[in-house]
Formats: sequence, structure tokens, C-alpha cells
Amino acid sequence: MKRDCTKELRQWKASLNRKPLILRGARQTGKTHVLREFGASDYQRCHYFNFEQDSRLDTIFESDLHPQRILRDLETYTRTLIAPGVDLVFFDEIQACPRALTALKYFHEQSADHHIAAAGSLLGVRMSQAPSFPVGKVDFLDLHPMTFFEFLDAVGASGYRERLENPERLEPLPEALHLELIQLLRNYHLTGGMPEVVARHAAGADGETCRSIQRGILDSYTLDFAKHAPAADIPKLSLLWKSLPTQLARENKKFLFSLVKHGARAREYENALTWLENAGLAHRCALAMKPEIPLTATTEASTFKIYALDVGLLGALAEVPPVALSGDISILGSHHGAFAENFAAQHLLALGQRTLHYWKNPTGDAEVDFLRQSGPEILPLEIKAGTNVRSHSIGIYTMKFHPSVALRASLQNLRLNGSILNIPLYALPALPRMLDALKKSTR
Repeated sequence: MKRDCTKELRQWKASLNRKPLILRGARQTGKTHVLREFGASDYQRCHYFNFEQDSRLDTIFESDLHPQRILRDLETYTRTLIAPGVDLVFFDEIQACPRALTALKYFHEQSADHHIAAAGSLLGVRMSQAPSFPVGKVDFLDLHPMTFFEFLDAVGASGYRERLENPERLEPLPEALHLELIQLLRNYHLTGGMPEVVARHAAGADGETCRSIQRGILDSYTLDFAKHAPAADIPKLSLLWKSLPTQLARENKKFLFSLVKHGARAREYENALTWLENAGLAHRCALAMKPEIPLTATTEASTFKIYALDVGLLGALAEVPPVALSGDISILGSHHGAFAENFAAQHLLALGQRTLHYWKNPTGDAEVDFLRQSGPEILPLEIKAGTNVRSHSIGIYTMKFHPSVALRASLQNLRLNGSILNIPLYALPALPRMLDALKKSTR
């Protein structure tokens, strides 16, 4: 399936300052498929080496880490020549061979004409026991679950994507297009962005089949807990992970350790929560006391919300019936808003936002779901799951901080209402382009 990161991979290939590349991401996000497809389409040959599947590859990195010697041994092992500049060498599951990870430093320094790419889970790369991590000697690219726009490509609806990505004017879509996009968005809430699930859905699989695949992915994450986490943290990880739907279903979504386990304290579970973040399975959204740059300087570290890496996996974790997401959303009850917020968090990160923040008035009478930096300005972003967008929080924020525009994502059609830009939830991946269009229209 087509992935947007292919553009960045081609920029990496063409760069005069190219270093060995590490493609990072949570398990099952499609790292192997992306790099193999890139190798097949943009190189004469892709030389694929998987350190989990073939443990004998480790021995090639045991004696020394001279790139020419390693490449010569790999050629002998595979009986295939590796041509510099036109072939891609792909080291998969590189975290399983720490010395291969260290060797990337020497490929950069001594064999820059060879194109070297590696893939590894976020957790595995961070926990690797590499004797010397190649700091400053590698390029990184993060792979997230498929966005809603990538989902549109996968299900043959690229025309909708093109329409949303190229807004000539900020004007509503025809109602027929708007309603169809809402249904496609509901389908995405069911499938989420895990490539295997999206592929099966695109091929005609029903909701229960998609949910079964998601449960398998969740099971693989649970096995990772047992494989990689400290023994003392494994029970805590399971409790934290399973508490996410409950945490997000609350009207006040501030993360409470007491909902993980009665009497639980932050200091007992903080390491386990950090583990989930390092694995890319959960994302923290911290309270920013003031919407000032940098937001990290005003963060209240002990107050935060937690979102799952993928809205589809959140549904599977919460055991929500597939029909409640793709059809009768009234079944969701208090979870309705949770899925909309998780969708938004997921897409803000995919847009390149490194950290998530929200704002709450010290008096407690207003809360804005997300803050988005746009140039030198911090903009408020409020998320509404339906078409009822009445809320006083944006008004209070605007009165206090006077942003040039306030953002609201909902199921209403695109419209500018005074200083509030209402963006359909399905158009969130095009948020930067819509802000550019707004600037042009106000010049």
C-alpha cells in the first residue's frame, strides 16, 4: 500500500548529506513493507537481511566493524554483489544485533557511497545493548500508523484526499461529499491505521475480521511486555494498557493512576508508563499552564492525558462492537468523544508534532483539548465528536490570549465563523494547508 513517507525516503536517497537511515515505529506499523517496497521501486536491487529470522547474520559483525569487510561477507553469504549507489542494503529488526547498530557509524564514516537502511521497533532501538550507539551518524524517520488520508488512498478514495489537500478557498464541501467522508471516517475509526487491518478492510473484510486482526496485534504487544520489560513492571504494564479506554471515557480525561489500580501511586507506575511511551504504544498529552513558546517550559509534568497509538486498536482494547464505530455511533455513549480525541492526537503526531499539550484555565471553567504551534503562534484546537459544537472553552481561551484564529474539529462542514475555523475531523491531516489557505485569504 502507498505510504506518505516514501517522499521522505526519496529525499533521503537524493541527499548529499545522506547517512544510514533508521526507520522507527511501533510494531505492526509497516516498517518492513515500506522499506522493501522502496528498495524494489527506487533501486536496482534491495538486499534484505533480517536479524530476527536469521541469527547467523550476527556472526558477520563479531570480529570487527569494517564496512568493506562486512559487505564482502554479506555478498559471500548471499552469493550476490552489492553495488554502491544503486542498491539498497536493508537491515531489518536491527535491534536484535546490537553490533550491527553500532556498525552504522562506520558505514557513514567509511562507506558513504553505500545506501544503508535499517528498521527496528521504537522500544528495541532504544533498549538496544549496542556497545556504542551511532549518535549523529544516522538519519531517523518515524513511521506512524496510517493516517486517514493514507486510508483513503488504500480504499480507492484518493479523489477525496486530493480535494482536501488542495483547498483553493475555505469553503464547505458539497453535502454529498461531506456525508460520504463522514462515513469513511467512521470506517477508519473501526480499522485505525494498522496496515494489515486497512489492507483487509480494503479487500472487503467485515468489521469482525478487522477486529480479530486487531486483537492479534494487541496480543503481540502483550508478548512484548513479557519479552522486553523488567519483570516487576509486567503486571503494571498490563494494568496501564487496559486502563486507557476507561481513562479516555471520563469527561475530565486527566490520567489518574487510581483508575489503573485502587490505591496506585504515580511513583509506582511511572516507569511502566514511560515504557509504554518508549514502545510507541501510548502518547502523553501534558498540561501547559500558558500557551507560550516553548510549550515544554510551561508544562505541569504531573498533569497529563494519555492516548493510544491508534484509534482502531483503542476500539479493540475497549471491546467496542465494530458496528458502534462504522455505523450506529450512539452505542458509544461516553466513549464517543474519546475516539475523536484519540484520532486527533494520532494525526497531530503524524503531522510532525513532537509533543502533545492541552490547556486548562486555572479556575477550572475551561479546557482546550490540544495546542498547536503555527509559526510563532500557539493556536487552540478543540475536538467535538459530533455536530453540536457549543462550548465556552474556546471563547474563554480567545479572550485571555487573543489568537489570530481558534480551531475546532467536528463533524460539521468546513466553515469560518468569525475567529473560529471549523475543520471537519476528516480534514485534520490537511490542517497545515488549511491554515496556509486562511492566511492567503486574509492578506
